[in-house]
Amino acid sequence: MNTRIGFGWDSHAFKPGVPLRIGGMTIDHPEGLAGHSDGDVLLHAVTDALLGAVAAGDIGSYFPPGDARWKDADSAIFLQLAMEELHHAGYRIVNIDTTLVLTAPKIGPLAGEMRSRVADLLGIEMSQVSIKAKTPEGLNLDHVAQCHAVALVERALDEDEISSMSAVIESQKQLEDVVEDLLSSVHGVPKKRTVAPIFDTDDIT
Repeated sequence: MNTRIGFGWDSHAFKPGVPLRIGGMTIDHPEGLAGHSDGDVLLHAVTDALLGAVAAGDIGSYFPPGDARWKDADSAIFLQLAMEELHHAGYRIVNIDTTLVLTAPKIGPLAGEMRSRVADLLGIEMSQVSIKAKTPEGLNLDHVAQCHAVALVERALDEDEISSMSAVIESQKQLEDVVEDLLSSVHGVPKKRTVAPIFDTDDIT
């Protein structure tokens, strides 16, 4: 499968006396988000989306909330682990789409800087990151921040692997053999049968 989709969701209640961290940024606001780590609801949702895309579990599998090592931890650590799992599975990010659901602060004025920060953390272009925001109108969730995230990923071939393959393939015949082996092992396509001539073609006059 060349492309896969992962979905992530996270939710944290607001809490006075802690800094507000969203999208890898510290935002000026009277309250932050309660959580065992820094409570970054956006990075948590993106982490789960990436892990989900390659069926690698969820954020709690790697960083249980009862583990003291992750108390007040920077959520960029969680995101980095998800990226390592993604690369280990042989995939890379095509794009990330997120929607924050919260009453305040207003995300619109911060969205550009936040997209840039998330793109830097993921090692991708800003154009590959979307951050939107909605208010929880009618949901009675004014003291909660939520985030939904979707990640589209595609299978990638490492540049070093491409170089090493090119170095050993010295002829068109070798290239055809490599392709045939891949088709046979990955897709179950039967290898072509080589039919030997019943006479020596060199003796034809």
